[in-house]
Amino acid sequence: MRVDAFAQIQSMYNLGNKNKQVKAETTKSFSDQLQISSIGKDLRTAKQAVASSADVREDLVADIKSKIDAGTYSVDSDSLAEKLFAKFDCAI
Repeated sequence: MRVDAFAQIQSMYNLGNKNKQVKAETTKSFSDQLQISSIGKDLRTAKQAVASSADVREDLVADIKSKIDAGTYSVDSDSLAEKLFAKFDCAI
């Protein structure tokens, strides 16, 4: 058995442990940062405003429902036809 070879191997292992400790200490000093641009902040504000608003305009829906229930709701057929033609004209 060679004692000097054991000493060399032991010194290699000790050297490796020191390097690992140094590497771990250097990585702790760095930190990640995130910066949001002003456009991103504006988009976030707009998204929050849309999310907090109602999807359905309750005042208009209630008015139309009451007219339908009373039997007084009527649709202008000429206006409806013009809007349909305009929509299909754009689609074609």
